[in-house]
Amino acid sequence: MTTQTHIATGLAKIGLFLRAESWRQADAAALSPTQAQILAHLTQRGPARITALAEALGVTQPTASDAAGALVRKGHVARHADPDDARASLLHPTPSGRRAAAETAVWPDALLGAIDTLDPGERAVFLKALVKMIRELQVRGAIPVQRMCATCRFFQPNVHDDPAAPHHCTFVDAAFGDASLRLDCGEHEPAGKIEADALRRSFLGAPVGQADVPPAATGEAS
Repeated sequence: MTTQTHIATGLAKIGLFLRAESWRQADAAALSPTQAQILAHLTQRGPARITALAEALGVTQPTASDAAGALVRKGHVARHADPDDARASLLHPTPSGRRAAAETAVWPDALLGAIDTLDPGERAVFLKALVKMIRELQVRGAIPVQRMCATCRFFQPNVHDDPAAPHHCTFVDAAFGDASLRLDCGEHEPAGKIEADALRRSFLGAPVGQADVPPAATGEAS
């Protein structure tokens, strides 16, 4: 087996654990994993349309619509008119929906304990590697756009001489290191196409001229 295969096998084993945990947590809250993801998205990022939810979660629109309909029937989500478009509606989490989201938002102790076995240097290297892999999956259209540093217009990679804090965030005007890279940031604003290509070259080592491609939606049973 090659190193590439070993890494893929390891990620698959972690993925199996996380999938099993997501089903367990969702089941405990009487939700499907897709319903739990929708509630998490609505509580963390605010009201959204079905189309936006489908894109953010990487599922088809019918899958997102079915899951959202179930949440409405359970009283966890309410539909309200979109002030920007009278023909559309926004999904809002209800108080019970926020409570259900909180129940399914806790990371498993086993996973946190495994991460704790890594020293600070290993965590920084691992996090940067994850960012690079996630960014490449996004470029290949395998997953939706992620709200992470590597796709943000505020991110300036490798602009400082300090190896412990080589990057800069213009939103907070502060330097930071690989260990502080974010994979989901509330202040994220997508970089333009030219900026995104430059970010990939300077931070992730992508070939010049390799442009981003739109994310692909994948189906999921709810």
